[in-house]
Amino acid sequence: MAVSAIRLGEPCIRVDSTESTQTLLDPSQPEGAVAVANHQTAGRGRLGRSWEAPPGTSLLVSTLLKPPSERNPQELSLVAGIAVADTLERATGLSVQIKWPNDVMLRRQKVAGCIAELRDGSVVLGIGVNVSQSREELPERAGSLRTLTGRELDRESLLAQLLEDLGLRYSQWLAGGIDAVYEGLGPRDFLRGRRVSVDGTSGTAVKIARDGALEIDTGGHRIERIESGEVTYER
Repeated sequence: MAVSAIRLGEPCIRVDSTESTQTLLDPSQPEGAVAVANHQTAGRGRLGRSWEAPPGTSLLVSTLLKPPSERNPQELSLVAGIAVADTLERATGLSVQIKWPNDVMLRRQKVAGCIAELRDGSVVLGIGVNVSQSREELPERAGSLRTLTGRELDRESLLAQLLEDLGLRYSQWLAGGIDAVYEGLGPRDFLRGRRVSVDGTSGTAVKIARDGALEIDTGGHRIERIESGEVTYER
């Protein structure tokens, strides 16, 4: 069943520099409020890791969402990953993959990350996309749209498309959970078939399940389901 996309982007807070766009939003604002920055001085990813990039080189955006209690808000990092992949495939014409639980990969390098933070029943969903960094400006195993495509892409155009794609994917998820957006997730599963380790559980990644868990074959006909954790993998 088709669903109408929720419109994201109003109000829109724009700043040149901030510690993190995640700090610019709170539950007192309406759902769909967005914060965008040209530079983050203390951007963060999962597990408190820093997200650093020179000013003007990344798409840095957070949006405020207010999902109902029957939905698992932690799944929104995967929903965001699907939306980012949709946007980047349109922009580059290349296949994009999703590395559970929250990274977006292009040509086997990380180009984007998503983080969902709970705030008094609401979710502040942060997205960072490497757009125009040079190779020297990127950490190991990361790429930018510039280094991986040889093209300079406009951040404003990417932002507009991303908010549209995220609004649609969020609406689908509200209607039916991860299962409702799985066609954008399952075929893009970066870890499928790779040797992985997640917080002490090692084996071969089988798939991202339709409820968002990562299934790992640990041998002996045993399949472990991982709800959350930090993944390392063999390249």
